[in-house]
Amino acid sequence: MTLWLDILTLLYSLSAIALAVYSIGTLFLLFIWWRHRRRTLPLPDAPDSGWPTVLVQLPVYNERAVILRLIDAVAALDYPRERLRIQVLDDSTDDTSDLIAARVKLHAGDGLNIAHVRRDQRIGYKAGALSYGLEQDDADLVAIFDADFVPPPDFLRSVIPHFHADPRLGMVQTRWGHLNASENLLTRAQALSLDGHFIVEQTARSRGGLLLNFSGSAGVWRTACIRDAGGWSAETLAEDLDLSYRAQLRGWRFLYLPEVEVRAEIPPQFAAYRQQQARWAKGNTQNIIRHSLALWRSRAVTPLQKLMGTLHLCQYIVQPLLLLLLLLTPPLASAGVLQKLPLTPLGLAGLGPPLVYLFSQWSLYPDWPRRLLAFPVLVGVGTGLILNNTLAVIAALRKTPNEFRRTPKFQSQGWQRSRYALSASRVVLGELLLTAYALWGAVMAAPVAPSLVPFLYIYVYAFGMVVLWSVGEVLLLYLDRSGRSAQHGRLPT
Repeated sequence: MTLWLDILTLLYSLSAIALAVYSIGTLFLLFIWWRHRRRTLPLPDAPDSGWPTVLVQLPVYNERAVILRLIDAVAALDYPRERLRIQVLDDSTDDTSDLIAARVKLHAGDGLNIAHVRRDQRIGYKAGALSYGLEQDDADLVAIFDADFVPPPDFLRSVIPHFHADPRLGMVQTRWGHLNASENLLTRAQALSLDGHFIVEQTARSRGGLLLNFSGSAGVWRTACIRDAGGWSAETLAEDLDLSYRAQLRGWRFLYLPEVEVRAEIPPQFAAYRQQQARWAKGNTQNIIRHSLALWRSRAVTPLQKLMGTLHLCQYIVQPLLLLLLLLTPPLASAGVLQKLPLTPLGLAGLGPPLVYLFSQWSLYPDWPRRLLAFPVLVGVGTGLILNNTLAVIAALRKTPNEFRRTPKFQSQGWQRSRYALSASRVVLGELLLTAYALWGAVMAAPVAPSLVPFLYIYVYAFGMVVLWSVGEVLLLYLDRSGRSAQHGRLPT
């Protein structure tokens, strides 16, 4: 019994220390951002010998709600028409393809060089589509937008000159803005999280000379960089992160421009957000396996870049560590072990993420105090999904086959009325059990370790929130479909 208790105590201590190290890394990024927060990069002069050719790629799969908006926005880009090509990389299996065909024909009739590209099979998912399109073009640069993004007309003119100024610049990422941040509590919470990443973390990585990543959309690549790094690969579900690290390990430089904003839709349905997070968790973990050794062996990056790059790749490993702390807390507290561990100072490192959200809102919005009211929701959602994301991490470690499950988009039309709305995940049953476990743990800890009770009640709140959110969405879907079926004189299915 003593041996098992020692093992559990060691696991708890190592998990707490690992979480503290990750949070210290976040504080370090915040420090770099603070030092460079007023620094702006002047736009280099436009190329004297003519603008480079640009291929705009739009990877699409069943996006009928948003695709026309995207095509029209890209058609309005202010760039020399003779140097601009557009590919709508369409893998759709519904009437999205008909909408694309009609809109492409319309813009092509106005003289735009735009192509509707179809494949026989959806091999390699998004990575396969991007690679397929690139094989058919020899443009100097490639801009990529997911279906829910709306690039401003001056996007290319705000980005392209940076490539002219630096021949080793491989990729420029711009900031994601939000089209529907105020739609509901979930979108408000996600906006906080995304702003923290794009205002503080990405800016700090770029200005501090650290490794950063292409975020999958609203970025521009030098075609030579993509090809030199080995091209797009579907070996991971985070093909953007994968290519980013391969390119930087070959000596290419990346740049982030927080002043250039491209707005996009935030998932308003919890089931869609859950699915997105699972895909990101699995993809990120796959990249740890794929790149960790190469990162530490590389002579193209500094020791600091290696350390911060490792923390960057390990961002979803935080999820199983948080779950492990929850599972170990009640038994170790009952045994009187946690009260003796000198881990309290490590908790101060946990201030990193909340400060990132605070300063990102403060730097972006005059009404930042109001926007921070969504922080408790973000805590609940972020903590409540640790089982969901841990299962995705385990799937990556077990090397289970990939299935790219896209995040559905709705264009604020009411997700419950969309054919793309998702049903609840079976993981909600595990979250219900964890809610009960955390509540039991809080009751058990109250007489022996009262300082742990607030920690456990955070888990009760978080898991309870995601369970209720999931059940509520199922009811909304049923009631909406019941109403529509009644109008047509039939029972809902």
